[in-house]
Amino acid sequence: MKTELVSSPLSSPLSSLAVELLAVAVTDFQTEKGPDAKLQLALLNADAAVASAAAEVLASGEFKAGANETLVLHAPAGLAAKRLLLVGLGKAAKLSIHGLRSAAGTAVRAAKPRGLREVAFALPEHESLPAFAAARAVAEGALLADFDADTYRSDRKDQGVYSFKLAVPASVDFASAQAGFAEGEIVAEAQNFARVQVNEPGNVLTPTVLGQRAAQMAESVGLKWEVHSTEKLHELQMGAFWGVAKGSEEPPALIVLTYEPEGYDPATYTGPVLGLVGKGITFDSGGISIKPGDGMEKMKYDMAGSAAMLGAICAIGQLKPSVKVICVVCSTENMPDGRAYKPGDVLTAMPAGDKPGKTIEIINTDAEGRLVLADGLTYARSLGATHLINAATLTGAVGVALGKVNGGVFSNDDETFAKFQAALETSGESFWRLPLGDEYAYLIKSDIADIKNTGGRYGGASTAAEFLHVFAGDTPWIHLDIAGMAWIDESRPYIAKGPSGIAVRSVLEWVRSYQS
Repeated sequence: MKTELVSSPLSSPLSSLAVELLAVAVTDFQTEKGPDAKLQLALLNADAAVASAAAEVLASGEFKAGANETLVLHAPAGLAAKRLLLVGLGKAAKLSIHGLRSAAGTAVRAAKPRGLREVAFALPEHESLPAFAAARAVAEGALLADFDADTYRSDRKDQGVYSFKLAVPASVDFASAQAGFAEGEIVAEAQNFARVQVNEPGNVLTPTVLGQRAAQMAESVGLKWEVHSTEKLHELQMGAFWGVAKGSEEPPALIVLTYEPEGYDPATYTGPVLGLVGKGITFDSGGISIKPGDGMEKMKYDMAGSAAMLGAICAIGQLKPSVKVICVVCSTENMPDGRAYKPGDVLTAMPAGDKPGKTIEIINTDAEGRLVLADGLTYARSLGATHLINAATLTGAVGVALGKVNGGVFSNDDETFAKFQAALETSGESFWRLPLGDEYAYLIKSDIADIKNTGGRYGGASTAAEFLHVFAGDTPWIHLDIAGMAWIDESRPYIAKGPSGIAVRSVLEWVRSYQS
């Protein structure tokens, strides 16, 4: 999609934009209080011709301006646009940047099935929608909405929007809008990069291919990179990671991407080093503890945590925060080969400094993600990470607890978590903090080894988090369990069903919160 900003001062009003679809946001507001209260609709744009074209339908009550509600007016009088799309933002009292992101996506999704290739979106004029944040949200919403998951259909119809214009009214600071829009493009494209990887079938996106794509991305945005395989796992004594990997014909990939801020000198740098760690299981059969066949095809998305971290560092490389970042991805398949690890086995994780690696009793081979992350967290710490964040489609239990409404977040440090919670205000993503504690840690104590890889049926998200906590140690750490949020089962007005790219924006904003 080609994206651009256009200004609409009085000499070139919004009504003069000759596009196939012009989208304008509408909200409702209460005119009075009490029993006589009435709702009245308002266009969030001062263009007189647009107001005139929409006046009759707004007065009719046919359109309620509910969030992401749409109505198309054909050949609107007085406008150069062929169609006028009204997009609801909901109640004026609840206007938000995140609602605007969805509205922009709704406009693009409305255009696609109609075969419309040109969309212009009028940036709303409202004090609660500042120019930079509003323009960034519109760019994000539009680009995320243009993605569809039907990549491999031989009869795939081209429904892409070729041109998306953001019309900036004269009352809005154009320079701020321009900066916000440019940032939104970077963030959305990084999230779409993650979605593309998650969407790929397991026979295409093997661990080796994921490593190749990560390296190509790193080259394109100026990151340092290394991609290792079996020999490196043995050298580092990554017994937990290798225990999972050895059951597959596909070799594993240990992917390390590094971002260094401008002027970085290891001898003088005193800032934090942020470690991003992602679970990269490119296909999860469950191993010897094999999954039921129903729904197993979706287990290609078990690498969504790694995709989120790759997407985040892709944006980091372009937005250039003043903090060092290391991204570690542990990628393999989990398969039931004759060499596969088995229930009852004991694996030895990577040593941590001068301490021997933790021993792990295997209860269920379908609890493999925490094993690869164990070595990934230890390795990130060995590379100098002072703060850690990991993402993984780790447990079905988190979906039972939170549904497909929130991702789960765990942390061993309140200050670190507070930074993540503040990051959500910008990212617009939904996460809910879940508990850690000695009671959960007790459930993963093993009779034969240091710990076991599952803690029973109850509290599964928290016992899995406590397993990772062992390997994060005292390092300030956040664990994102995105199993319930990584895949959208049904299309929404503003985004297609399929991979969501969840956590890219939140991890990015958490990293930026550490800028000096």
